[in-house]
Amino acid sequence: MKSSERSFARRIDLTSLQLFVAVCELGSIGRAAEREFIAASAVSKRLSDLESAVDTALLYRHSRGVTLTPAGESLLHHARTVLFGLERMQGELSEYADGVRGHVRIHANISAIFQFLPEDLGAFARQHSQIKIDLQEHLSSDVLHAVREGAADLGLCNVPPTATDGDLQSRPYRSDHLVLVVPQAHALSAQAAIKFDEILDWDIVGLHANSSISLAMRAAAAAAGRPLRQRIQVTGLDAMCRMIDNGLGVGLLPDRAFELMRGVGRLVAVPLNEPWAKRELRVVARDFDALPVTARLLAEHLSPKIPTPT
Repeated sequence: MKSSERSFARRIDLTSLQLFVAVCELGSIGRAAEREFIAASAVSKRLSDLESAVDTALLYRHSRGVTLTPAGESLLHHARTVLFGLERMQGELSEYADGVRGHVRIHANISAIFQFLPEDLGAFARQHSQIKIDLQEHLSSDVLHAVREGAADLGLCNVPPTATDGDLQSRPYRSDHLVLVVPQAHALSAQAAIKFDEILDWDIVGLHANSSISLAMRAAAAAAGRPLRQRIQVTGLDAMCRMIDNGLGVGLLPDRAFELMRGVGRLVAVPLNEPWAKRELRVVARDFDALPVTARLLAEHLSPKIPTPT
């Protein structure tokens, strides 16, 4: 290592990198200070020292929080890589300790969280009470981005065929099937199954515009050459069912999610007869073999029968 490189390495401390990443993730020095249990003034001082060390501004500071400069974007990527490497080192060394301690960061989409994760994570927590699980809900695309950038150890989401090419690995987790949810008195409620183009005459209550279900509906509508009348968008499956129950449209839900919400309104589920209605949720990681031991244990718990990642 050249002397200039050694000098640069000595000017960068890991605590400042961790705090920098926290500020970037939360968009606020105050919120990062609260999460990391440190005074906001101390966080601000470390960020200023970090900017001095790299000799460039990393953050734009404004009244509503902070945003990244181009240099800050670059440092965030490298900081996450460095911290991921340290977690990998800690994971390998922790195998020599008595017992398993630590935490696992998971990002998952709403389908995984609502349908399957409460039971699966509950069973894991009972077996490994010393491991803390940090879980956040995100859209599938954001889940993949978080794993790719090192902001999450594991992701659980619907994975497009090319999304894990090269830089991510994935394993099967669970599967579900989309159903059309309508009020009991609706004209479509008596059908044994339904094609998607039969739904396009009706107003649709949907989730976020970039949710996997919304993207699939838009693609199917475009293929049919028909407009998608998605008049209402909500952020939760229970809110969707309440909207449908009150006559504001029809909607697509995973079958198990509908079964878990049987008490929300007087609703009927009609199976969607389309190839894309059958969906697979997958566990995603940058490298399953390189995960800290705690995250590796959880990955094996969630996908125990698939030893080789694809």
